[in-house]
Amino acid sequence: MFKKDSRVKIAIVGAGFVGTAFAYSLLIRSLASEVVLIDVDKDRAEGEAMDLSHGLPFLEPAAVRAGDYVDCADSDIVAIAAGVARKNAQSRVDWAKENFEVMCEVVSKVTEYNKKCILLIATSPLDVMTYVALNMSGFSKMKVIGSGTVLDTARLRSLLGEYLGVDSRNVHSYIIGEHGDNEVPLWSLANVAGARLEDYLPPINMPYDKSVLDKLFVEVRDAGTEIIRRKGRTNWGIGLTLTRIVESIVRNENSVLTVSCYLENYHGVEDVCLSVPAIVGSDGVKRTIDLPLSKEEEEAFQKSADAVKEIIKSLGL
Repeated sequence: MFKKDSRVKIAIVGAGFVGTAFAYSLLIRSLASEVVLIDVDKDRAEGEAMDLSHGLPFLEPAAVRAGDYVDCADSDIVAIAAGVARKNAQSRVDWAKENFEVMCEVVSKVTEYNKKCILLIATSPLDVMTYVALNMSGFSKMKVIGSGTVLDTARLRSLLGEYLGVDSRNVHSYIIGEHGDNEVPLWSLANVAGARLEDYLPPINMPYDKSVLDKLFVEVRDAGTEIIRRKGRTNWGIGLTLTRIVESIVRNENSVLTVSCYLENYHGVEDVCLSVPAIVGSDGVKRTIDLPLSKEEEEAFQKSADAVKEIIKSLGL
């Protein structure tokens, strides 16, 4: 799909904190030749585009502007970051119903002009909205990708690396399942430079203490909530996450990323979008990687799937 030095156009629906952090990151990384911001608040989209464009003289040649859905027509990737934030004490079902209406409207307008792009979803509840976008668009399952647990996995590796005193780039572990309370850390596969964690720790006089690992996981799982409590929102981490996914698509890296995608009999789970390690390249999700899970992890993954399916069912899908 993408050729070296080809022009890449990315439309971002939703020029809020997430959408603009994503746009900024794309420009810094020189991954797009054109970025279009689309928002119901046209003044905001124009203001953000103007602000970003004033920094373009310091970057690789690119264009950034505000636009409308017609600008999706020749976009290679359309990212959807539009939606309402979850209110205090609001149930996930009620939240999903609000954003279901938003997602249906956005996808309908995008596909009116473009049926060949890759849809990249950032609206929450993430896995539910990815499933909605897939169903409403009629796109191939390869072409609809949610940001998934890519950020959660990065957080886990970062904290685990800090705990072990090892560069996080040499720490490998995944979080799969729902992006939310029911996400699943794969401790059975965690390793440092290829050595399983339970084998790596004894030689450096550190016990394989599951309670310590569980504490690290809780910190990862609740990171978004803690960030929102302190600053009112999350935006930079997810902006960089979306950029990392785009990088693998545009450069056809075939990187393994825990994106949310449609599953067909993945450890018995099917007809739902959840995060699992997947090879991401120029055509989107090329294939998922079937990891050997422990019995406990498999049960937790099934529970995660059931939680997402329950919300999907409440939407009438």
